[in-house]
Amino acid sequence: MGSLNLDSLILRELEVMQSRFMDRFSESGDIKLETRAPRDWVRTLSSYRDPSTVRSWFELAVTVGPFIILWALAWWSLSYSYWLAFALSMLNGAFLLRLFAIQHDCGHGSFFNNRNLSDWIGRVLGVLTLTPYDVWRRTHSIHHSSSGNLGQRGIGDVYTMTVAEYAQLTPLNRLKYRLYRHPIVLFGLAPGYLFLLKNRLPLGLMNGVKYWVSAMATNVALLVLVSIIMYFGGVMPIMLVFLPTTLLAATAGVWLFYVQHQFEDTHWDAEEDWQVHDSALKGSSHYVMPSVLQWLSANIGIHHVHHLYARIPFYRLPEVLRDHAELADGNRMTILESLGNSRLNLWDEKTKKLLSFSQAQTLQE
Repeated sequence: MGSLNLDSLILRELEVMQSRFMDRFSESGDIKLETRAPRDWVRTLSSYRDPSTVRSWFELAVTVGPFIILWALAWWSLSYSYWLAFALSMLNGAFLLRLFAIQHDCGHGSFFNNRNLSDWIGRVLGVLTLTPYDVWRRTHSIHHSSSGNLGQRGIGDVYTMTVAEYAQLTPLNRLKYRLYRHPIVLFGLAPGYLFLLKNRLPLGLMNGVKYWVSAMATNVALLVLVSIIMYFGGVMPIMLVFLPTTLLAATAGVWLFYVQHQFEDTHWDAEEDWQVHDSALKGSSHYVMPSVLQWLSANIGIHHVHHLYARIPFYRLPEVLRDHAELADGNRMTILESLGNSRLNLWDEKTKKLLSFSQAQTLQE
């Protein structure tokens, strides 16, 4: 048995060495890795899939620990300054975002080798993130299996219409879509609605008993938690600690999810032409952030690699970019560049680009 494990480790190392060797050749122009089909990356990326149990527990501890400490400090500071409590709560939103990212990895089965352990960690974190774990895991799985497929929109995604579809709408329905895609709605109203209200029911999975159990169990746990907080602290810890922490994390999470797939050169195909690996690599961005933000978001900005091989633990994603320069350069987007993405609303099947309403109107003239 030990020999088999040793052979497996040696094989993985050889695959990584081979990939590095190929990358060096690509830089000199002898071999062009850009010709590698997206699905051909899967075997290479599989060598990064194994999590480290020690590392996973460490990442959980350095996220849960500060989250609890900041929560306690914010509550304590209510006796001295509401503004200080609010500021600490806003800071803590970043750690809640990171907890959501860990829950995300649990849902993919990439955080621990033990799937049952991953699921229960995910369910507990789901109470803190106001997200029924089993419901979210299913809808997120649908997102991964249909992202970029024009024939399967509406679950686990930001709904996007084509230029042709929008042109055929009535004036009233055009207004509805414009309101839905407006930044104030997407990043101002939607995060609170999604996490505080929509997540209370297993919408989209209403016929599944498992999903009702997940949603209701999360709701009961939340009710108990909020009741305890109000019993000992009244309403102010809810208003100035719980809600700001939750809403900041929700807003940041929605923004990250948006820029991961909503950019000018993203990838959409009709259902008959759609390929999962093409969509994963070409339709997901590499969101380049400062190191502290990359840490707080658990490397989720390396989204093109994540979509191509979702079983890679978040803390191993930088290894992939280190070893494969082509992936490090693919779909790069800075924070400044991403700000303009909020005005892109319609997919044009002719130019294969995501356009603004005004750009789409110009095409129609």
